[in-house]
Amino acid sequence: MQIPGHPRVEIVVPVKNEENDLGPNIRRLREFLDTAFPFPAEVCIADNGSTDATYEIGALLSAELPGVRIVRLEQSGRGRALKQVWSASTAEVLAYMDVDLSTNLNALLPLVAPLLAGHSDVAIGTRLAKSSRVVRRPKREFISRSYNLLLRATLSAHFSDAQCGFKAIRADVARELLPLIEDTSWFFDTEMLVLAEKAGLRIHEVPVDWVDDLDSRVAIAKTVGEDLRGIARLTRNLGRGRIDLEPIRQKYGRPRILDPRTALAARVLRFCAIGVLSTAAYALLYLVLRQGMGMPAQVANVMSLLITAVGNTALNRRITFGVSGVENRWRHQLRGLVAFGIGWSLTASSLWLLHTAVAVPHQAVEITVLTIANLAATVVRFSLFQAWVFDDDAPTIPSFEPPAVLENTRSN
Repeated sequence: MQIPGHPRVEIVVPVKNEENDLGPNIRRLREFLDTAFPFPAEVCIADNGSTDATYEIGALLSAELPGVRIVRLEQSGRGRALKQVWSASTAEVLAYMDVDLSTNLNALLPLVAPLLAGHSDVAIGTRLAKSSRVVRRPKREFISRSYNLLLRATLSAHFSDAQCGFKAIRADVARELLPLIEDTSWFFDTEMLVLAEKAGLRIHEVPVDWVDDLDSRVAIAKTVGEDLRGIARLTRNLGRGRIDLEPIRQKYGRPRILDPRTALAARVLRFCAIGVLSTAAYALLYLVLRQGMGMPAQVANVMSLLITAVGNTALNRRITFGVSGVENRWRHQLRGLVAFGIGWSLTASSLWLLHTAVAVPHQAVEITVLTIANLAATVVRFSLFQAWVFDDDAPTIPSFEPPAVLENTRSN
């Protein structure tokens, strides 16, 4: 029994050449919505480029069943169909499912309820949760799990199942997110989820009961190729700051709540790891410049510090402090050079004191003193990075006061 007055849900069923499954499955879906789903819901059949009788059957269903409509797109592409229908919809929550209804419909209410309540922004069915019950062929199981592992490795994705054809999104969130999605085919789902996650949106996952469709029309080899190209494009665009997620992050983003002590400890560990790498690179460069090229000690010290400082700032910007994109990159590097100057003064002073005490110190002693001084400079550099270098709300003069507001470009 549907509850009148509640927000509406629109369920899009994208189809292409599905004349055999369309009629019985749309009737089954409509019956479920009328008898077992408590919210007013519409079904939209999105025919994208069918060449058989799919559109004619869909038109008959639309005339026969209240709450069913059909949209015709001449071009194929599931992503294109979803983007067009969702963009024009007036429903409060937008969902989609595959026409084969592989996912048990009892998962529909748990899928959309958190969106209707405003608790979550996007919801997905997952076949990879421990409580999911899935029947499918080993080949598809392997491909699915490998794909989701690849997303974790390349795009740092934390959602468990990108490809399950059972998803929903709040309409107000969709209006902000859809214009940023480029893919019009099977990678559409993944791109939507990655952008949602990067924007700090909350993704709700529902374990589902799922049975493999033995008559699936998906061309696996072609889809894999498209997905790999999509991953490469998305990784490149996110890395270069070409996708502006900041308006969505500010409007809807929910930053992760971390224990400040845990967050600081994790940041210090990342900084230390980069510091060890930088110190080793510094020592190697110094030896090359000092012994291999015969540079004076102070010149070799400055050159080694300058080269490693640029790399150190870039790595800490992205890895330690989570700042991505090109915005303020040069400002951060300039501030990093100020921190480099302070570090240089420590190492230069140590070198001067050593040569004052010992006219011709042993090379090993010189390297040891400089390494210790450089480690001390690293501690000072962390304080500057934390309080000033990557805080774009900080005053123009370095301050060791902790920043009151985290910069907006910082990743959540």
